[in-house]
Amino acid sequence: MGGVAMTMTAKRWMAAVLAVAAAYQGVWAAGFPLSFYQDFPGPGLHWVAALGPYNEHLVRDVGALNLSLLVLSVWALRRPTQDSMVVTGGAWLIYNAIHFLWHVLHLEVFPTIDKISVVVILAGLLILSILLMLPVRSSGSAAPTEA
Repeated sequence: MGGVAMTMTAKRWMAAVLAVAAAYQGVWAAGFPLSFYQDFPGPGLHWVAALGPYNEHLVRDVGALNLSLLVLSVWALRRPTQDSMVVTGGAWLIYNAIHFLWHVLHLEVFPTIDKISVVVILAGLLILSILLMLPVRSSGSAAPTEA
């Protein structure tokens, strides 16, 4: 197959970054939904609260979704095959593409620096999702490429 290919080591790093993002959001939203609503992504910032009224059910669902993606990402890290990376990337791609698009269409509530931050962070996660789906470069890859 021609085109761009990546090493399994690079893919594992990408899956690790996605896992950390999922853990950060998942634990916070599922375990402490009001705090997540009021203070995400960190102290002094109010990215979720700026977008509408608090709904504990929806915030906990976001946490559960992220914790599910965490499980998948950790599995791909522990079983690094072409298939595990493609499935993990595909799951993340669905979430990140919809999440990115929604936020890009609703940036008006944020100050300029937050608009830039939201777009850069979400675009980065979206790009990692896509890159996980690329083929594994056969040379230089210590991990198997087939299940």
